[in-house]
Amino acid sequence: MEENELIRPQIYLITPSEIELSSFPSVLKSCLDTVDVACVRLALSSTDEDHIARAADACRDVCHGFDIAMVIDSHVQMVERLGLDGVHLPDGSRNVRAVRKELGADAIVGAHCGVTRHDGMSAGEAGADYVAFGPVGASALGDGTVAEYDVFEWWSQMIEVPVVAEGALTADLIAKYSSVTDFFGIGPEIWSAEKPAEALRALDAEID
Repeated sequence: MEENELIRPQIYLITPSEIELSSFPSVLKSCLDTVDVACVRLALSSTDEDHIARAADACRDVCHGFDIAMVIDSHVQMVERLGLDGVHLPDGSRNVRAVRKELGADAIVGAHCGVTRHDGMSAGEAGADYVAFGPVGASALGDGTVAEYDVFEWWSQMIEVPVVAEGALTADLIAKYSSVTDFFGIGPEIWSAEKPAEALRALDAEID
């Protein structure tokens, strides 16, 4: 993933926490056929390594067919074994430096830093390729705190590390934050739709 300075933000697609291997790869392909996607994150809740590996194989083949990078949530030790492009760390900056050393300079290492720009700055200084803030919208998860517009505005003006806005995004929020973010992390917002690809297209249209 590369920074898009003064360029239209891109979609960073996040998989559901649970996927049906017999059908999800075709759903993913439909999404990637519909809009331009910069990166896909495999974000499964399962701890079954065999299931994760099979899901990663199926999704990786789809992503790489589109020449789109794929990262995995949390499972650093599986990145190289599964031929993935990197990892997304959900715990902020604390492990970025060690993971960067383990995976090397070519791997994508991203960090979710909640709502605080200080942790984001620490992650960037430790070698993160991108920093994610969120949730941007109101969510039942966590304590209700959201990543405010001014965090992204400050970041876009002061920090070169690309930033991802994610969590409870709506069409209105995407339109509002388009001028202050590099990527929109979209996933839960579309997977419950009858046609996820069309839901993704509708949100992508708000970026313009």
